[in-house]
Amino acid sequence: MQPRRPGFPARLDGWAAPRPAAAQPAASTPQGVGLDSAAVRARMVQRLAAGGIRARAVLQAMGQVPRHQFVDSALANQAYEDTSLPIGLAQTISKPSVVARMAELLLGAECAQAAGLGRVLEIGTGCGYQAAVLAGFAREVYSIERLRALHEKARENLRPLRLHNLHLLLGDGMLGYARGAPYAAIIAAAGGDALPPAWCEQLAIGGRLVAPMAGPGGRQVLLVVDRTAQGLTQTVLESVHFVPLKSGIA
Repeated sequence: MQPRRPGFPARLDGWAAPRPAAAQPAASTPQGVGLDSAAVRARMVQRLAAGGIRARAVLQAMGQVPRHQFVDSALANQAYEDTSLPIGLAQTISKPSVVARMAELLLGAECAQAAGLGRVLEIGTGCGYQAAVLAGFAREVYSIERLRALHEKARENLRPLRLHNLHLLLGDGMLGYARGAPYAAIIAAAGGDALPPAWCEQLAIGGRLVAPMAGPGGRQVLLVVDRTAQGLTQTVLESVHFVPLKSGIA
């Protein structure tokens, strides 16, 4: 008998298991009013597309997830603006454009298929928003958070969405999660001075890792690491600003 997987089974209303992008319904059909309106998210998706995001699966996932449910009610009216917002404990929810950009980079992995990605590891669950987006185009998502209070907050935020392919873990993200490896993709929501060795070890051949990392002068840059049969290749992209990567559980 296989050990029971961590996390909880879930499901987003009207959204079953991820399907090939071509088979998914468009996310731009306006419905309802206010922050719950699909039209509000559709406008955000239109801005993302205008800003250069091309991956249909990413745009559809961004259009499905209600970002306002992942921020404090006092900030809900800013949820669909392209800005990062505080979520407590000196942590933030990333800008929609940054979430979409990193997600699209993951889909560039050699092992990515038309239906999306296989198993994905997210380092830094935070409030759970990015994990929900990833669950829209990955077969399975393992998301690990080191801060117990945020881990519990993410569980509460995600429970109504009932995403059956998402598993939440409380643990040291710098160690990754060996039990779920190898991963088709690994994504980090915090930046350090160097990549933890465990991340590269747990990345599948043909897989891709996307993470912020300290660059020249200490400024953060977006780093893409591809694992091939010959080894690892690194590509440095634009400057970014993420919270510091830390070890341990708190």
